[in-house]
Amino acid sequence: MAEWWSIEVLHGEMRAYQWESAHSSELIEAALTNGALDATWHAGTWGVAFEVLFAEADEWLAFRALPVVRAALDSVPDPVNGLLIYRGRGGSSAAGKPRRPRPAPSAAAAARPEPEPERRFDLTRSAPPGPADELLSFGSRVSYVA
Repeated sequence: MAEWWSIEVLHGEMRAYQWESAHSSELIEAALTNGALDATWHAGTWGVAFEVLFAEADEWLAFRALPVVRAALDSVPDPVNGLLIYRGRGGSSAAGKPRRPRPAPSAAAAARPEPEPERRFDLTRSAPPGPADELLSFGSRVSYVA
């Protein structure tokens, strides 16, 4: 089954557009002569992406190991953080497989229990209250009778 592969180059010391113009023809030629079914470039505000479609993963690995490809990847503007290589199309493209439908948020929802009312204590007594005297009233917050 054919799979897309992406090489994204982000801006660094120089613009990624300059890197693309320097290596575009060599990368396209290397891809097409090594079995690529399709190859395309995309430019964005972040940099450039080279997307290539190979019928087999072995063809991608052979393309990736070519000296011209390795030299191009070694010369990206930001070699530490500016190079992304991965399977699939780049950027915000759609997923390769459709997502499974998720259940509606209300399908598994359960009502939360009501909060228990907080107790009020009479702090004017010198002896501990008995069980019947302990609760004076219910309220939304704790308050003390002085």
